Order: sequence, then C-alpha cells, then structure tokens
Amino acid sequence: MKILLAVAGILAGWWVARRLGRSPASAPPRAATSLFFDAFLVGALSARLAYIVRWWDEYTAAPWSMLTVGDGGFVWWVGAPMAIAFIAWRARRARSTGIAAGAGVTAALCVWLMLSGVHGLLLRSAPPLPELTLVDVSGQPVSLRDHVGAPVVVNLWATWCPPCRREMPAFHAAQARHPEVTFLMVNQGESAADAEAFLRNSGLHFPHVLLDSSSSTMQALNTRALPTTAMFDHDGRLLDIHLGEMTRAGLEGKLQRYFPSHSRSTTTSKESK
Repeated sequence: MKILLAVAGILAGWWVARRLGRSPASAPPRAATSLFFDAFLVGALSARLAYIVRWWDEYTAAPWSMLTVGDGGFVWWVGAPMAIAFIAWRARRARSTGIAAGAGVTAALCVWLMLSGVHGLLLRSAPPLPELTLVDVSGQPVSLRDHVGAPVVVNLWATWCPPCRREMPAFHAAQARHPEVTFLMVNQGESAADAEAFLRNSGLHFPHVLLDSSSSTMQALNTRALPTTAMFDHDGRLLDIHLGEMTRAGLEGKLQRYFPSHSRSTTTSKESK
C-alpha cells in the first residue's frame, strides 16, 4: 500500500511539473519533468541514507538489508530539502524550470502525506484483532483476543517462504528488546513438527508460536501475501500492516513509532544495566 501511495505522489508531482513547465516563459515541459525526476531520485537516495544512519546498528547486523527498500526506511524530512536544494542548484540559470520542478516536488510530498494520513485513519477504523482461536505447537487452543491489553504484533509466516525465513532473526531480536510487546508468530498451513523443526534448526525461540492450518488469519487480515506483519495497540486496534519482508531496522522503526512508551522503558532498563 505504501508503494501505491508513493506512486500517487510521484504522478501528482510529475503532472504539476509538466503543467507549470508549459508556461510561455518556461523551457520545454520535458526540462521541468526531467529535473523533477532527477530531484526525486536525489531526495529518495538522501532519505534512504539518512534512515540507514539512523538505524546503523540494526543494518550492520544484516548489511544486505540496506538494499531492502520495501521496509519503508526513508526519512522524508531529510529527502525533501535535499531535492529542493538539488533543483535550486541545477536550475540556477533557468528559474522558471526550477519553479516548475520545485512545485512538482512539493505537490508530490503533500499528496503523499495527505494519502498517508487518510490511510492511517482507515487502518484505525479497520476490524480489530481477529476473534480467532488457533492452536499452539502443543495443540492447546489459544484465542488471539486473549492478548488484548498489551501491544500485539502478529506475523504470518511459513517455512517454505524465503522472505519469512530471512526476517525471522529480526523478530527474534525485537522480541528480546521489547518484552512488553506480544509477538504472535502465526504459521500458515503447516504442522507443528514442521514449524518446530525450522525454529529449532535456526536457533530461534518464540513464546507464542501458533498454528493456522486453514489460513484463517490471512483471510481475517485481508492479505494474500507472506510474510505479513500487523501491529495492534493495547485495545486491539490495527495500527499498521506490512506486506513483505521486514528488516531489523524497519521493524525496530515501526515498534518505536507505534509503541514509543514501551520502547523508551525497554531502552531505559537496558541503559541502567
């Protein structure tokens, strides 16, 4: 979804740059749109590098994850000024072209922020933590709603899914850093033996491994992709849903964004030690 929001912003920015670039005082429209796209790339790269610096320890633990831009790791308030500065530098002798491209960047950012806000409001009105009863690896029934009262992260995974396997260490590390957040690792369509064998061989341990033989959780969350990660507040309200692989930095960023009080308390206790 966030990719679609970004694409919508880019298209809006391109349209604005092209329209303003058609004015009589401007250079050919392609000059403005070309400068807009160049500035967008500069801004996106700057925003990505700023995010990598922000979560340097997490990325150095898994260097390949620096290339996984699907984790949503961009600092827009760094990227936007860099894009505008690039336009000012490139268009210092073509003021009208710079104005058109700058207006395009501004429009793209405004549309993205607006749609992101609307998306956040829609998530808040989405169905709460599903009222599903699954089983744990010992065969005991477990209701998802039993965990309401604390922040909950639901991860849908399967052993045959390569991105699921790659992101598991990130969840294992996050679980240790955020003990007050409940991580429900919901396996989709596999047996307890398969799930336990994978976790044991990978050296991973999760207190809450659940089995969903009919993939009913995927249906309840309206997703058809693995892995999928959904975050719920202490009242069971949906805060965020992420389709695809999560990196250590991307997961930690979301946890600190949506559960800041828990993140601060965990960090403080670690520092005191």
